Amino acid sequence: MAHIVSIVNQKGGVGKSTTAVNLASYLALFGKFVLLVDLDPQGNATSGLGHSPQEAMGTYEAIAGTHRAKDLILKTAHEGLHILPGSPNLAGASVELVNEFNRERKLHTALLEVRNDYDYIIIDNPPTLGLLTINGLVAADSVLIPVQAEYYALEGLGQLMQTISMIQESIKPELQIMGAMITMFDPRTKLANQVLEELYKYFPEKIFRSVIPRSVRLAEAPSFGQSILHYDPESKAAKAYERLAREFLLRESQ
Repeated sequence: MAHIVSIVNQKGGVGKSTTAVNLASYLALFGKFVLLVDLDPQGNATSGLGHSPQEAMGTYEAIAGTHRAKDLILKTAHEGLHILPGSPNLAGASVELVNEFNRERKLHTALLEVRNDYDYIIIDNPPTLGLLTINGLVAADSVLIPVQAEYYALEGLGQLMQTISMIQESIKPELQIMGAMITMFDPRTKLANQVLEELYKYFPEKIFRSVIPRSVRLAEAPSFGQSILHYDPESKAAKAYERLAREFLLRESQ
C-alpha cells in the first residue's frame, strides 16, 4: 500500500509544485513506483511533467466521481512515475463539494482503488487552506511543508499547523508531519540563515537537512515540461533534489 505524502503550504511561490515534481522524479529514478496527484487548479505539476492542464481530465473528475482515478492516470517521461493531472476545473470543486456528504474525503475515496499500485503517492496542493487542501490532507499519511528562505516565509505557518491539528483531532488522528524543508536558499544572505534558525524552532527534529538552492535552471525546467532530473541533471538544484529524495527514503526506512 502506497505511503501518501501531501505537500502543503498555503503561501504561494514557495516551491510546492517544484518539490512535488522533482521529489517524485527522483523517487522513480531510485526504483519506486510513484503517482503524482495534482490538486492545484493552476496545474503546475501537470505542465511541469509535459502535460496540458487545459486538455487532460484528471483529479477533478476523480473527486467528482464521474470517472475512476485508474482511468485518468497518465504516464510521464520518467519510468515508474505517473500523474493524475490537475486542471482549471478544480477551481470550482470547492463550491461544488460544499453540500456533498463526506466532502473532505472525496480524494481519499478516489485514491483507494489505485493505492496498492504504487509505493508512493505525492499530492501537490493549492496555495490555500480551503476544501481542496483539506482533501489533500485527509487523503495523506504524512505532510511535507516546503518553506521559502525569505522574509515573511513563516507567515501563516501557525495557521497551517492549526489546520493540521484540527484534521488530526477531528478526522484523521494518524496524520503525521514528516517535516519541513527549505527552498530557494541563498547561503550568502543573513536573512536566509535566520529563516532556517526560526524553522528549527517550529519543527525541532523534523527539518530536512537537504536544502534546495535558489536556481535559474530549476525555474527554467517547467517551461520545457521537464523535471530538473531531465533538464539539467548535473546542476546544483538537481543534486539537491537527489539528496532530498535519498533523505526522504532514509526517513521512511527508520
